[in-house]
Amino acid sequence: MSAQIRAIVAEETDGKIKGSLKTIDVADLPDNDVLVDVAYSTVNYKDGLAMSGAGRICRKTPMVGGIDLAGVVAESRDPAWQAGDRVLVNGYGLSEDQWGGYAQKQRVNAGFLVRVPDAFGLDEAMAIGTAGYTAMLCVNAIRDHGVKPDQGPVLVSGAGGGVGSVAIMLLARLGYQVAAITGRAALSDYLKSLGATEVLDRGEFAREPKPLEKERWAAGVDNVGSTTLATMLAQMKYEGLVAACGLAGGVPLPTTVMPFILRGVTLRGIDSVQAAMPRRLRAWRDLAELIDRDKLKLATTVEPMSRVPSLAQDILAGKVQGRVVIDVNA
Repeated sequence: MSAQIRAIVAEETDGKIKGSLKTIDVADLPDNDVLVDVAYSTVNYKDGLAMSGAGRICRKTPMVGGIDLAGVVAESRDPAWQAGDRVLVNGYGLSEDQWGGYAQKQRVNAGFLVRVPDAFGLDEAMAIGTAGYTAMLCVNAIRDHGVKPDQGPVLVSGAGGGVGSVAIMLLARLGYQVAAITGRAALSDYLKSLGATEVLDRGEFAREPKPLEKERWAAGVDNVGSTTLATMLAQMKYEGLVAACGLAGGVPLPTTVMPFILRGVTLRGIDSVQAAMPRRLRAWRDLAELIDRDKLKLATTVEPMSRVPSLAQDILAGKVQGRVVIDVNA
């Protein structure tokens, strides 16, 4: 008889997909090469869309949700991985067309796995998760563009969320001045504790900008899109860069060519889902070197898997602060 496990499974009812806690058989897991005993997953904005039915993220059903997982290899048909290896997965279509991390066990494509850095526990790896890994990709894009701390402050939108929180930590650790945008004034002390030197109201940016505005920022990390991103672009200093990775504020981008052809501004798209393995490995090496584990703990809460459906609603409503780690065995 096959063993049974708990999982958050998204199913379609009356044309709408929603996730709920179910009991499934291990034998029902996908036929991938590596069986992982999952310890932790996370809740990200995409998880909120997928598990609440607010966005059609799941391309097929039933679908085990969770775009992240961290755990220990139980069995492997791939020689690169052995029982006992500590592993993590970010993206690669988990919760979209690949079963994800909201399960006590998961069979995973061997090519998706990254070794958990020795510096981190499995819970810390998921406190970072896709959000922190994406933040590191954004910060590396800024560094690779040649933006130095003495060139001016870096602006971070959606600062109270997971990507924004970790981006602030990383940028501050690297010596940048960080200005944080949030619509929640109550988060000001929290954002400053992570390293922000200035906290700005979202209303200053969530508006139709002029084609060009006063040059204020050497670079930016944008999680919001829409008018917020357009305003950031209009305020970039000469040859500044904005790393864009989110769309919480909307998909349209009401900007002009002016920042690009008169100031040489770069808009750098950041895709964490299908990023090449060398970029992933670099990001995790850098995270192991740069992340402040005390600040990471400050930005993290741990919840049982049963809370995922309600947390999905909370993250879409902007009620989640920092990082939420899901203990799939609690």
